[in-house]
Amino acid sequence: MVLFLVSAIVLVLLDQYTKYIALTQLKPIYNVTFIEGFMDFTFVENRGAAFGMLNGARWFFIIVTAIITVGIIYYVAKKIPKTGNEYKALKFSLMLILAGAWGNVYDRIFRGYVVDFFEFTFFKYPVFNVADIYVVCGAILMSVVVMFFIKEDEKKE
Repeated sequence: MVLFLVSAIVLVLLDQYTKYIALTQLKPIYNVTFIEGFMDFTFVENRGAAFGMLNGARWFFIIVTAIITVGIIYYVAKKIPKTGNEYKALKFSLMLILAGAWGNVYDRIFRGYVVDFFEFTFFKYPVFNVADIYVVCGAILMSVVVMFFIKEDEKKE
């Protein structure tokens, strides 16, 4: 459990470092092309959720993150078996989700908004950050593991 939490904290620190760079280097210029026609770095103060939904619901997101944190930590500590590669992958996916949630809630608490800066330019997609990548990758991995690798014990009759 300690490794799980320390790993999540290290990922949050990495996320916060990228946001620090965005705040100090990108915010003053707002936008810079990274790969022409594919991706830009664009500074955005996101006060909502994905696609700008629930704009201004800062405390709602903080409370939801606290509830998710308690749920994930309880589930990892008490419910996930200690052996099996599929369960290690499940724990890893939950650690990614937790790190992403913490990274964005840190912004909401201390800045009042989430710092976003990656922008795809070849199609319309919201500007996002490293914490968002953690959450999306964690959710995809968790879905794959749960759907294809974790098998429920057959009920004995």
